[in-house]
Amino acid sequence: MAHEGKRIRAAREGIDALKLYPIDEAIKLVKEKASAKFDETVEISINLGVDPRHADQMVRGVCNLPNGSGRTVRVAVFARGAKADEAKAAGADIVGAEDLLEIVQSGKIEFDRCIATPDLMPLVGRLGKVLGPRGLMPNPKVGTVTMDVKGAVAGAKGGSVEFRVEKAGIIHAGIGKVSFDADKLVENIKAFADAVAKAKPAGAKGQYVQRVAVTSSMGPGVKVEPSTVLTA
Repeated sequence: MAHEGKRIRAAREGIDALKLYPIDEAIKLVKEKASAKFDETVEISINLGVDPRHADQMVRGVCNLPNGSGRTVRVAVFARGAKADEAKAAGADIVGAEDLLEIVQSGKIEFDRCIATPDLMPLVGRLGKVLGPRGLMPNPKVGTVTMDVKGAVAGAKGGSVEFRVEKAGIIHAGIGKVSFDADKLVENIKAFADAVAKAKPAGAKGQYVQRVAVTSSMGPGVKVEPSTVLTA
């Protein structure tokens, strides 16, 4: 059995591993137990009753967190002409077309979100093997293939969070920082859970949202009563 350090044991004190906490209590515990010397990210994990191996049970989408993510997001935009100017004015960190293609192909990927105008997707498509595994491939379903470059960049910079279910049927996402007020974290979590609920695929059967847990980057997990995060 792996040795459990004093810090981990101390962090788990006061948390009932079998209890489902209301989201307000869960966030209070997460904030209390965060002991790292940096501003930890508050993360949510949602177990869904889906099998992502089936196309009609894939869950994917985007959520605009009402209070932002607290994270600095570097945005790259594939665009030309007026749309490229629009992207730069909106605060995109890297903007280009063929020149940006060459940069990415060289292995230099210094961005966290990639946006493209529809006309440049044939160009961006060449980067599927590079961007795909990193979850950076632009996709119209999450608003990263769009003519509204200004809105997409503003959303990425302002706290929009993409989500995609993993093979085990779990969705993970960072929804804020420990330094956020508790009520703002709760509001972000409810908005995120609502976005996941609305993304329920046609092929999902039975109970869709099965388990929910929250934690901080270095802290213990706290199980949450799902009904306290779902608005409907």
